Parts: sequence; C-alpha cells; structure tokens
Amino acid sequence: MRSRSNSGVRLDGYARLVQRTILCHQNPVTGLLSAGKDHKDAWVRDNIYSILAVWGLGMAYRKNADRDEDKAKAYELEQNVVKLMRGLLQCMMRQVDKVEKFKCTQSTKDCLHAKYNSATCATVVGDDQWGHLQVDATSLYLLFLAQMTASGLRIIFTLDEVAFIQNLVFYIEAAYKVADYGIWERGDKTNQGIPELNASSVGMAKAALEAIDELDLFGAHGGHKSVIHVLPDEVEHCQSILYSMLPRASTSKEIDAGLLSIISYPAFAVEDLNLVNVTKSEIISKLQGRYGCCRFLRDGYKTPREDPSRLHYDPAELKLFENIECEWPVFWTYFLIDGVFNEDKIQVQEYREALEGILIRDKNGIVLMPELYAVPPEKVDEEYENPHSVDRVPVGKLPHLWGQSLYILSCLLAEGFLALGEIDPLNRRFSTGLKRDVVVQVTVLAESNQIKTLLQDHGINVESIADTHPLRVQPARILSNLYTMLGRNKNMKLSGRPHRHIGVLGTSKLYDIRNQIFAFTPQFTDQHHFYLALDNQMIVEMLKTELAYLTSCWRMTGRPTLMFPITHTMLVEDGTDIHPAVLATIRKLEDGYFGGARVKIGKLSEFLTTSSHTYLSFLDPDCDVKLFDDPSEGRNSPDSEYGGYPADFCEKESQDELDQYINEVLQSTALKSYLPPTSKTASQPSVFSADHSTKEILSIMAKTKGLEVPAVSMSLPTKVLNTHRKSLNLVDNPHLFEAKQDSENALHLPKDAEGDLDCRRLVEQLKECPTLHDQADILYILHILKGADWDTELDGQYGVTVHCLLNELYRKAGLNQEWGLIRYISGILKKRVEVLAEACTDLLSHHKQLTVGLPPEPREKIITTPLPPEELTDLIYEASGQDISIAVLTQEIIMYLAMYVRSQPSLFVEMLRLRIGLIIQVMATELARSLKCSGEEASESLMNLSPFDMKNLLHHILSGKEFGVERSLRPVDSSSSSPAISIHEMGHSGATKTERSGITKLKSEMKQFFHEGHSMSSSMFAPTKGSTPSSPTSTSPTGSSGDTSWGDRKGQWLRRRRLDGAINRVPVGFYEKVWKILQKCHGLSIDGYVLPSSTTREMTPCEIKFAVHVESVLNHVPQPEYRQLLVEAILVLTFLSDIEVNSIGGIIHVDRIVHMANDLFLQELKAFGATGSILEKDVATGICHFFYDSAPSGAYGTMTYLTKAIIIYLHDFLPSTGCAVQ
Repeated sequence: MRSRSNSGVRLDGYARLVQRTILCHQNPVTGLLSAGKDHKDAWVRDNIYSILAVWGLGMAYRKNADRDEDKAKAYELEQNVVKLMRGLLQCMMRQVDKVEKFKCTQSTKDCLHAKYNSATCATVVGDDQWGHLQVDATSLYLLFLAQMTASGLRIIFTLDEVAFIQNLVFYIEAAYKVADYGIWERGDKTNQGIPELNASSVGMAKAALEAIDELDLFGAHGGHKSVIHVLPDEVEHCQSILYSMLPRASTSKEIDAGLLSIISYPAFAVEDLNLVNVTKSEIISKLQGRYGCCRFLRDGYKTPREDPSRLHYDPAELKLFENIECEWPVFWTYFLIDGVFNEDKIQVQEYREALEGILIRDKNGIVLMPELYAVPPEKVDEEYENPHSVDRVPVGKLPHLWGQSLYILSCLLAEGFLALGEIDPLNRRFSTGLKRDVVVQVTVLAESNQIKTLLQDHGINVESIADTHPLRVQPARILSNLYTMLGRNKNMKLSGRPHRHIGVLGTSKLYDIRNQIFAFTPQFTDQHHFYLALDNQMIVEMLKTELAYLTSCWRMTGRPTLMFPITHTMLVEDGTDIHPAVLATIRKLEDGYFGGARVKIGKLSEFLTTSSHTYLSFLDPDCDVKLFDDPSEGRNSPDSEYGGYPADFCEKESQDELDQYINEVLQSTALKSYLPPTSKTASQPSVFSADHSTKEILSIMAKTKGLEVPAVSMSLPTKVLNTHRKSLNLVDNPHLFEAKQDSENALHLPKDAEGDLDCRRLVEQLKECPTLHDQADILYILHILKGADWDTELDGQYGVTVHCLLNELYRKAGLNQEWGLIRYISGILKKRVEVLAEACTDLLSHHKQLTVGLPPEPREKIITTPLPPEELTDLIYEASGQDISIAVLTQEIIMYLAMYVRSQPSLFVEMLRLRIGLIIQVMATELARSLKCSGEEASESLMNLSPFDMKNLLHHILSGKEFGVERSLRPVDSSSSSPAISIHEMGHSGATKTERSGITKLKSEMKQFFHEGHSMSSSMFAPTKGSTPSSPTSTSPTGSSGDTSWGDRKGQWLRRRRLDGAINRVPVGFYEKVWKILQKCHGLSIDGYVLPSSTTREMTPCEIKFAVHVESVLNHVPQPEYRQLLVEAILVLTFLSDIEVNSIGGIIHVDRIVHMANDLFLQELKAFGATGSILEKDVATGICHFFYDSAPSGAYGTMTYLTKAIIIYLHDFLPSTGCAVQ
C-alpha cells in the first residue's frame, strides 16, 4: 500500500475536524444540522454556511485523491451536502402555500419560516412568534443551490421541484421592497420586532437572482424544461437600491458587519469597487475589535447589561450597550476569505494569525470557533470608559457551526487545497469592478404605412410593423402576460409569476418563442395604462431616461435593442405631419448620441446577430403550459382597455395556439366606439353652467344617495376643485358668457317622478353635450350613482357600461391633449400608474419617506414602507378626500420624483420626507405668483399643464432655481380653455445653494456681524431719502404700498423659505449637528413639541431613524416659511455645540429665540423710521413679513438677529470671553 502524501495527511486532519465539529450534528433522516447539542432547531442560513466546509472538503478530496478511498470519501462528503440541501428543500416545499401567498402579499405572516425541526422538517414556532421573514436566508439557499449545481452536484430531482424553485425566484424577486428581519432576525435594532429594509437581504437576493438565471437545475443531464428564468429588471432594482443604501445597512443601523457577506464572498453583489472599499473600511473602523467584529453599534445581544428575561429593549436602553457590544470572530473568516479572493497575502496572514489567537482547543486538540466574546460583568465600566482595553471571555455556542465551517473553508483556500473557481463555479467574483461599454440599438418602427410615408417625406426611412415579418413586434403587456405562465404547477397549486410590469431591460432583448422571434415595445410607449404616454414631449423625455438607464445597467451578452414605435398619437393635431419633438428625437438618434447614451439606429433584421436573445422554453408546446385557462379557473388579465398592433396578426387558418392567445389579449384590450360626438351647435343650455364646481355636483349626488358632504374643500391656495370649466361654445364670446351666467344658476339635472335623479334621461343628455367636459360630468354622476358596470343601453345597444364610455372619452381627450380632462377621467376610472408601487418603493428605498394629502396629519397620510399597488392607490384616494384630480396628480408627481431620484439623486440631498400635498400646493402658489392670478385660476392652470411641463415645474421647485412662467400667446394645442403656459429658467440672478443656506460665513466662531457682498435683499437701510429697502430706483415714500416700489427682488427670500420648508430641505449635516446639541441640553422645544435629549440614548448620530425623528417634530409646524426660520435658528444653535461648554441649560425654546430675533429686527426697523406696511406681521406666527423676506446673511440678515437672540437667551451658560458682542 502506498504511503500517504503530505497533502493527503493534512486533508485527513481536516476531515476529522469536520466530522467531529460539524457532521456529528447532522440528522441521519432529514440531513439537517441542529444548532448544537442542546438546540434541536435547524436555521436555514446557519445550515447553508455550516455545510460549506463539507462541500469544499469534498472537492479538495476529489482533486487530491491519492487512492480509491479518497474518491469514496469525496463522494460521501458530497452526498452529505446534497442531503442537507434536499432537507431544506423538503422544509420549504411543505410551506408551498406560503410561497404562493407571499408572491402577492409580501407580508411577514405569509413567509417561509427561518428555522425548522431538524428531526422532522416540521415548523418549530408559530408564524407570528419569530422574525421569520429573512429574504437573505432564502436567497442564500438559491445562491448555493446554483453554485453547487454548477459544481456538479445533483440536488433537484423532479420537474415539480424545478417549478418550486422557480417560484422561490418570484419570492425573492421583490427583495428591494420587502422590509424583513434581516440576517440577525431582529429587524430594527431596538429589537421590538419591527421589520426594515436590509441591505444584506437586498444584496443577497441580487446575487442569487444573477446566479440562478438561465441555469439548468438538472445540470448536464437536463433539458429546456429544467431551466430557471429571471427577469433582468428585478435584479437591477435590487442593485440600484443596494447602491443607495450602502454603506448604511438599514434605517436603524448605520453599519453592520453582516454586509461582509454581500460585498465579498459569497455574494459579490456590489460592482462598484469604491463602494466595496468604503463599506469595508466603515466596518473595520466602527466595528472591529480585538476578538472579531461587533454585529452593529449598540448591539445588546449577550452583553452583561442585557436582560435575558425580556424579548425587547426599551429604546433609551440602547446607550447602555455602547462600547461593550460582543465581538464575533466569524467576521474574521470573511476577511480571510476576502483576502484570498483579492490575492492580498498580508490580509490573509494578518487574519490567520488573529484567528489563531482566539480559537479554543479542546482536550483532544480539536480547534473550536466560539460564537462570540463578551466583556466580563465586573469590568463593564472599565471597557465603557476605555474601549478595547479589557480581556474578554468566550460566550455562547462552542463551536459556532457557521464560523467553524467558514474557518475550515478559509484554511482549505489559504493552503491551496481549493481553487477560487471551485467554490465559485459561476464566477460571481468577477462581477466587482465590471464596467462595459454599451451601445443601445434602436429600431424606429412606423405603426402604419401612412406614418411610414410621412417619415419618408422627411428623409427618414423606417420599416412599418408589418414590414418586419417574419419577426414579430408586440406591446410589452403581451410579454407580461406570457411571463405569468412561468412556474405554474397544478400539483402544488402554484400560479406562476404575478402579473407585473416588465421594465426596459426585459423589453430590450429578443425572445425566441415556439420557433418565432419576438421583439417587444417598451412599456413607456403603451398608452392605454396612464396618460403620460399621450404627451409627446414626455415620451421623448422618457426615451432619454430609458436609454441612459440601459447604458448604465445593461449586463447581458449581446447589445440591448429598443423598439421605438411612431404611433398616430405622435402626429400633429390634424394628422398631416409628425410632431416636431418626435422628429427632432429621430434626427438626434441618427447622430449616434442621445441624452448621453451611445445609440445605433437600424432595422430590426440587421440587429438579429448582435442582440441579446432569450429562449422562453416554458412556452414550448411540449411543456405543460396551457395558454388558455380552463374556463373554470378564470384568470383575468388586468389589462383590459385597448390597443395592439393589428398589422402583426397572422391569417386565421395558420394560427397556432400562441397566435390565438396573443390575439385574445389584444382584443380584450381593443376599443369600440359608442359615444355620440359632441354637438357643437347645441341650442339648449348645457347641462352644467360654467360656475358650478365639481363640489356642488358632488353634494347633489351625495344628497341623492342620502350622504352628508363635508363643507370643507381640500384647499390648495384657495380651492383646486375644478371651478367648472367653461364650455367650448362660450369661450369664443366672453360677453355671451357673462350674460348667460345668471339665467343658468340652477343645475339642469333631470328628475324622475319621485324627485330623484333620472339616470336614463341623463344618458340621453350625453348626446346633446357641447363638450367632452360635460360628457365627463354626466358619466361621473352615473359612475357614482350606478357604479362602473351599469349598462347605459346607449342607442339601444346592450353592454355599453359607464366604464366603456369613460374609457372612450379618455381616448378622445387624449387625442385633443386636454390634460385637465384627462386627469379628471383618470381619477374617475381610478387609473393608476402601473409602475406606481415601484416608483413609491424607489423613493422609500432611497431612504425618503412620502406623505400624501395635505397637512395636518390625520388627513396627511405617511408612507414609510412599500405597499401593494391596490393599497397604495386606495390610500392616495382617501388622503385626497373628495378630489379625484389631486389623487391623480399625486400619482403623477410620485412618478416624476422617482424618475429624478434615479437619475439625479443629488436633488434630494438632506430631504427625508417628501410631502406630495405640500409640493402640489407650492406648485399652485408658484403659478399664482408668476401669472398674478387667483388661486383658483392657478389650480386650474396646474391641472391643465402637460405632463412634460408638470415635470419641469417640479424640477425647478426641487432644484431651487429661479424660473418664470409666462402665458404663451399662441393658441393652445387643444380646445381646452385654460391659458397655455410655458416655463423657463431665469438667468443666474438666483442665489446659489450655499448662499441660500446663508450659513457658510457664520461659522467664523461666534464673532458677530460681518458683511457679505452677495446677499440679495440685505443691502437694506442705507437711510437715504425715505426710499424703500432694496429699491434703488424708487422715490416713493416708505409707507406706500404697491408692488412697483419693491423692484424684482420682493418676496424672493420669503419664497425661498417657503419652497425649502415645503420640500423639507435642510442644510448638509444638519441632523448630526442637532444630535450634538441634544447632548448638551435637555431638549429642544419646537412649536410646542419637544425633541428630548433622550433620543440620543437610543439612536446614533448618522442613523436615518434619528433624522426622520427630528424631521417629524419639525413637520408639526404648518407654515413652511416659519419652519425654515426655526431650522435656521437651530443651525445657529448648533454652532454652540462646537464651543467648549458642557451644558447649555434645560429645554431650549426655539420659537422664543425666533420671536426674540423678530423683535430685535422690528426695533431696528423702527429706529430707522420705518412705518406702515413694512412692519406688518404674519397673523398666524406673529413674525414680520419683512423678516421672512430677509436674506440669511449680511449685517441685516436673519442669522445676525438669531445669533443676537441666542446670546441673550443663553446668557448665563456661555463663557464670558470669546463671545464679545460688538
């Protein structure tokens, strides 16, 4: 017999170690590992990490086999791994009903369990008795299932199991919006069972989705039926949210050592090397100690000060755990493995030596990895005073299987028994630092031959949709419908993929379906969902966004191919030419660059070889997918309005099942025409006179239903409820309009014999309506009284429901581009932006909270966690009260905010809560100010802005740029009566950002007054001949009121403060400074609400949770400009925290400081002899209007007076020197 080689002997040593420390805990029946001798439960995450050493050792034996026994040993170890993975599969498959439910609810009650009974695979605790929802554990399972399958193990045996795994993919696909309990099973670090969005879960899900995509679960023995499909957009969502979170781990944890698993082995989920390094150095600087790393700051687990009898902590208790958190050696194994992957020999050496120092050897010389090291109870105070000075003791499980396994794996790697590619066969390690140059291929298609000819007249040659044959082009919703077939399984009652919107990455591939090649037009060109696609400038804007998105996010082989259809809605009004914005876009695309993206324009057939292809094998005829459901099951597609590309239909005879299915989906959305055209020559009075508001209609309807309508209207500056629009035939002749008003004060609503509304006669009146608006009003009344499905039997046809008619009206309004009406009908139909939930989630996961509805709070609803689409829409409608237009506008604005948070995150710096109601209010106020019109007119104009203009207006408000609004002289593109408005930027006269915060110079210790040349309206009060401040030209006496004497600058700072207050913008670093000041006083009182210093005992300074808390106190202040003055006052206060003062008193009343500053200001004004309107005060707050409108900086700036007020207020606490007031 041959003697053992040296490496063989070393491997046998590791095999003994694995046997005695890990495999001795494996259950012989289920294959699951129990957590220890006394713990019989098997945790999913721990089981996977614990078996990695066995998997690695098996591969090492196979590679270094000296003799046959070694091959047998390798096989045996590999089968141990397979047994465990199948044991976990058993546990999860028993909960298949939860997987099915969770796809739709994403609720903590419907999730897979985190731990199971290791002997029976049964559940151990109830659904609500544990933080079960841990997306990272399920993702880790899928990631290693993919890696192990790729390494040659056969874990999945049947097609039912394949279908189950496909549904697990749907389960983790939404990780980017699922608040879970995370890797430590705690959720929020107060340990009160509050789930939160965790970067470690999102990152692990992203890695798992990428790893398992297009993988054949039967390995080399499989066929197309066992392949898993992942949609690229879901991966991308996870990626962008991950980037916006890191290095933060979640809302309550500013950093977490668990992130090591996603920035390095096993997930390698972050591609940006800088972000990886920043996160790594944050972990090392904030969490690393002498025995390992803490999990996160103020983690109380197993510390001497933790009370083990209570499940939850008191929030203020967290400060007790500062500096004495337990240190976990397992994180050093991550650093060791990371060093091996980065070929950093020094890092490997350092951490191997460090680990040698803390491992424990038992009496047989077996090396054991302890769970954690804690501070001995008698030395707690010493460690608190001098962190890392005290010797710690091992506590918890010994060995800690997760750490033990990773330690053995790291040794096998470091000693060269395993190559990197063996434990990472899917090459995840190469995803970091990957950046490729993307060229987007664009195919412009004409919807019909007529449009093709129009384009040829401009010298642009394109194919029509019919010309692309035999390639097929379909709208994106067909792809959404086809994907619902994926993962269906009757035996397990699995319904397949939920019907979700498919993003631009998904529609930029070509699909092979049943031997035909399909291309899909992107979702944003699909008009039948939401009205944004009806605005051509908006379409161009969205095209720009999507191209930029493709350039930065495309990671698949082949180039992305974007279909850009030119439809009949992209023509000018009379249909004789292409809309200029669309033409300009095609010209730009031909140049090869558009909106920063490299593009190549061409025919679809030319791009076949260079595009990315996906083979949708699950739709093959021999798969058991039935395209048509049994009538008994009745699954309805949620898309039922209209539209498709009829040119693509094949002849009836040759149609196979797929064509019939596509036709059916398109026909369920085709539109029929029932509504009579509007009669331009209606001789009888129109149904509603011009001066009846929607509100009155509502109250009449409510009375017929016997309801009471509250008298308060949702007021924008005045009221935005559409003062009912003027009807068409009255606009041309204003005199006629005035004359008719009196005669028409009563609403002409037909009554029946009982005096109730006669709905049948209302239907008849539809035919006599002079405008689309009036038709909309009648349909609205019918909709409220009879419901959407009431059959109007218009012209004696049956099946013409109110819903059908509203849809048709919506389309007509769309053709006329009457935005006010389009929004109104969208509201009646409760249309929702189909990406509303995603948009909302995008904002939330960039750590922004949303509120909808107008303040104050019971009406203003706060959204802090992602909601399912239906719930979100209901919440918005509820918060908008009776006003459906506001509800629609709210959705639209959430959409735009999400577009900006993706493309220009810098706009949102230091804004935490986006209050949509206030933003709408500010937009209307701005229009009223610029157009010098009443609030009602401004609200009307706002509702009639095109989506493109609305988005621009929002951008100007967010960016704080000065802008002007003009009424344009050209007749509007539509028949609507509202003024046309154009929005344009002003020059650079507006102040810069630092100047707006006006703070930069103030820092110069607290030495008082300084002059700042560039302050705007603060060059006041050179006491010249009674001229009003900042109006060098004016010679009128000071007291004269009237806008003219003020010059252009009047109201500029007031407006600034109003804008910043409404969008909650604060100076950079504001919240950390507030944290410091709270350490020096008992609290800050803001408008009657106290922010106590005890909040710093629970939260750390950089925690988002702390910032949100401060902001919610500030949000109690209803006037945005007053809120902004309070922020300025707090800011001046925070400069004090840098002075060597231990305490600055009890509770500081910020309001009092602001009022003192205001009084000082008024005294000086009077000293200069000011009288009259300049001294006027704001009724609500008692602050002088002129004070609101002063620049922050400058000798007469608000900051100056605030500083004086603070010095008077805190006189006793400040050191006597160093603050000499000049």
